[in-house]
Amino acid sequence: MTQQTLAEALTLTDDGAGGLTARLSGDFSNAPLSMPSEKGAPFGGLMAALAAGAARQGLGIETPLKTLTVQYLAAARFESASFVPALTRGGRNVAYASVLGGQPDRLAVQALATFGREVAGPALTPLAATPRPVADIAPTPLDPRFGPWFTRHIEHRFVAGPKLFGENAGGSPELGCWMRTSDGAPLDEARLLFLLDGVYPTYWTALPAPPVISASVDLRADLLEAITPDTAPDGWAYFHFTSRDVGGGWAVEDGVAHAADGRPIALVRQRRKLMPTRGPGGA
Repeated sequence: MTQQTLAEALTLTDDGAGGLTARLSGDFSNAPLSMPSEKGAPFGGLMAALAAGAARQGLGIETPLKTLTVQYLAAARFESASFVPALTRGGRNVAYASVLGGQPDRLAVQALATFGREVAGPALTPLAATPRPVADIAPTPLDPRFGPWFTRHIEHRFVAGPKLFGENAGGSPELGCWMRTSDGAPLDEARLLFLLDGVYPTYWTALPAPPVISASVDLRADLLEAITPDTAPDGWAYFHFTSRDVGGGWAVEDGVAHAADGRPIALVRQRRKLMPTRGPGGA
């Protein structure tokens, strides 16, 4: 079967009943490449991009996306899924929308989106960065033993290596990585949302192998400027992720996305639920 492209995966079609339909393919599974794609579920970054796209397309909103909050309620199946947007409140400067997405018998995501018009005003960018240039870093594809299927659609270039399985032990659990979608398209709103969830949990850099698996429960993305073809014409953006807390079966991680000139363009915070692990005695 022909591999689904990212452009195809992001395509939403009006269903004629107030919703939009997308085809969820195993090509965007979060299962490791070493396993059948059906062992996983549709990638959370794709579901976030589709939710935002459904709000924009279904409600005819043209102002920039400011904030998207997604709750991952259940794993969607690899088949057609419906995304139904609703306008909570609309205005000339700010619009609020909600989206429900999933299959008829399985609600997979609910999302809240805030769109807002940009105007001239004071500027302050304390999160500006000076990352090592992407051209100086060799491609670093993920190991297929844990790298998910969806990562075939992402080019990764880790600034100081993947730092996996304890390389950050005793230090700061953080990770720097340039990413772009493998189609080489200019960065846009959907691709940015896709990439904000495009690497493994940052706590993997501080904890030893085997990796502690987790599932995304909540993701909040704040876009700091309108994403246009001029933001990243070659698609590359620099991402810096940090684990803020791991404990009690939960993890909280933050990330910042930067344009090539170092200016911040998005923030992301993700809440993960750690999967139970068996102890030495099999408990």
